[in-house]
Amino acid sequence: MAQNGTTRRGLLKGVAAGTAGSVGIIMGVKPAEAKLPSWTYKADVVVMGLGGAGCATAITAARAGASVIVIERQPEATCRPNTRMSGGYFHSADKATYSKAALKEYAKAMFSGENIPWKTEGEQSEVSDGLAEAWAEYLPGLKEWMQELDPDFRMNMGRAHAGGSKSQAAFPDFPGAKESGYQVCMATYRKRAAGNVSSYNKPKLERTNGEAFWTCLRVGMSKLPNIKVLFETRGRHLVKNDRGEVIGLTAEMKGKPISIHASQGVVICSGGYEYSPTMRKAFLEGEGLDGWAFYGTLFNEGDGIRMGLEAGAGMMKAGKAAARMIWPLPVRHNGLRIGTITPIVGRGHSIVVDNFGKRFAAENLVTDDPSRYFFYKEATRFDIRTLQYDRTPSWLIFDEKLRTSRPIVNFYDSVCGYDFIDYGAHDNSDVIKRGWVMKADTLEELADLIKKQKNNKGRMVPENLVKTVERYNDFCAKGKDEDFNRRVKTLQPVNEGPFYAIEIVAGGPNTKGGLAANGKREVLDWDLKPIPGLYAVGEVASALKFVYQGGGNLTECLVFGQVAGKEVTAQKKKD
Repeated sequence: MAQNGTTRRGLLKGVAAGTAGSVGIIMGVKPAEAKLPSWTYKADVVVMGLGGAGCATAITAARAGASVIVIERQPEATCRPNTRMSGGYFHSADKATYSKAALKEYAKAMFSGENIPWKTEGEQSEVSDGLAEAWAEYLPGLKEWMQELDPDFRMNMGRAHAGGSKSQAAFPDFPGAKESGYQVCMATYRKRAAGNVSSYNKPKLERTNGEAFWTCLRVGMSKLPNIKVLFETRGRHLVKNDRGEVIGLTAEMKGKPISIHASQGVVICSGGYEYSPTMRKAFLEGEGLDGWAFYGTLFNEGDGIRMGLEAGAGMMKAGKAAARMIWPLPVRHNGLRIGTITPIVGRGHSIVVDNFGKRFAAENLVTDDPSRYFFYKEATRFDIRTLQYDRTPSWLIFDEKLRTSRPIVNFYDSVCGYDFIDYGAHDNSDVIKRGWVMKADTLEELADLIKKQKNNKGRMVPENLVKTVERYNDFCAKGKDEDFNRRVKTLQPVNEGPFYAIEIVAGGPNTKGGLAANGKREVLDWDLKPIPGLYAVGEVASALKFVYQGGGNLTECLVFGQVAGKEVTAQKKKD
C-alpha cells in the first residue's frame, strides 16, 4: 500500500495500456518522426536514473502518493551507478549547535561564492539563494532520513577540519563555516572499518561506503509498492504537449522503443558526461580525451544533458568536475581510458613530475580534501609560451618501498572493486607484469621509458628527473620542502630501487557541470525560465558549481532529491 492507501495497481493503472492517437511531440527528432502515436507506460512521475538522486527523488514522490517509474539503462544484476561506487560520504549538521542562517551562508559560498568578499562574480548567483535555502533546510535531518529508510544503516562521523572550531566545514574561512555545525558522515553497515577491500555484493551487514549508502536507498525504495523500476532502459528524448509542458519521454528498453507518460513531470537524474567523447571535448578544460580519466560508472554518457538541450534547457558551468590527478588504465570504454582512484599520490616515497621531469606542486594537495576536488586546474595548465599542456600527462614516480606497502589503487570505491577492471594481486605485481606500471633499476632508465611513452611526446629530460629526485630527497633529510611546502609527514625519500612510474591525468569520480536548474530543481532555459514539467537532480545539474567538499555529490542527491520529489508531486496532472 502507498501512504495514502492507494494500491500499486491503482497508481500504475494504464501501464503498458497504450493510448490511441497523437499524445505529444518528441523533442530532438525529425519533424516527420516527432508525433508520438501512443504511450507504452504511464505514471505520475518518471525518474531517469537509479543513482542516489534518482532513488531519493523516487522515494519522496512515492511517499507523497505518486506513481513513479524509474528508468535505468544498466541491467539489474550489475547496476553500478556512481553513488554505489562512491566513498559513501555525505554531509549533515549538528542539530544541537548549528545555525540555519550560518548553514545557508556556508552553502551559498560553496555553490556560488558570491558572499565571499574577494570574489567578483558569483558562479550561479541567479539561483544560489534557493539552493542554499534548501541545503540549510534539509541538511540537519539527513542522518535520520537515511536511518528511517533502513534501521540497520550506520554512520561513521568524520573529524573536524582545522580552524579552531568543531565544525567539519572544509572551508573554515567561508561565511557561516564556524557556526554551521557542519558534519560529514560515512555510510556503513559494519561496526568496524573494513579497510581497502570491496564490499560489492557482500551480505548487507558487511557493506561499507557507497555500497552501504546505495543499499540503504534501495531498501527504502523496496518498501514503496508505487515505485516501478525499468532496467536496461535508456532515455532518448523528452516529449512535450502543445503547451510546451514536458509530459513524458521516449526510451529504448532492451533495444526496443517505448514511451512513458509522466502526468506530473520528468526528473532527470542520469549523471554526468564522463564517457561522452564529444561532450568531454566540448566542456572539459585542456585535452578532453586522453588528458582526462574517470573512475566511476562507465554508463554516464550525458544522456540527460542531451535530452534537456533538445527540450530548450540552458546550461551552467558545463566544464565543472570533481577531479584531481588519477591513473588512466590502458583499458578503454567508448574510446576513452578508464581511470582509477589513485590514493598513493601524495604519499611518502613518491613525487609527481611534469612531462619534462620537474615537480610543480606539493603532492599532498592532489589527495587532500578539499584541494583534491579541483586540483585538475593545475593538471590542465596551458603554457602560453610553449603552447603546451606541460602537465598533461604528469608522472607519478615511486620506489620499491611504496610499491610493496600498499595497492596503487582503492578497491572499496572504484572500478577495481566493482568488477570493471581485474586488477590482480594487491601487491601490484600483476599490473607490473602486464606493463601497466613502468619499472627500472635506475632513475635514468625510468626516465628513458617515460620518454618513449606516446603521451610524453619525447619531452622527458632524464637529467631533470634525476636532479628533481635528488633535491626532493634532500628536503626529506632536512624535514622541509623548500620548493612547495609539502606536508612534512609525507616527506619520505624516493631512494629504494627498483623505481616505478605511472601516467596520471586530470580526473576523478564525475563531472558536475550541466543543465541549468534552480532551487526547486526546475530545469531552466537560457532566459532562466522554468521548462514546465522538467526537473534535474545530481551530477547532471550539480549545485556545487564553485568549490566542492568531499561527500557533496551524495549530499545533493539526498537534499535535492527530496526537493524535486515534493515539487513534482505538487504539480497539476496533465493528459
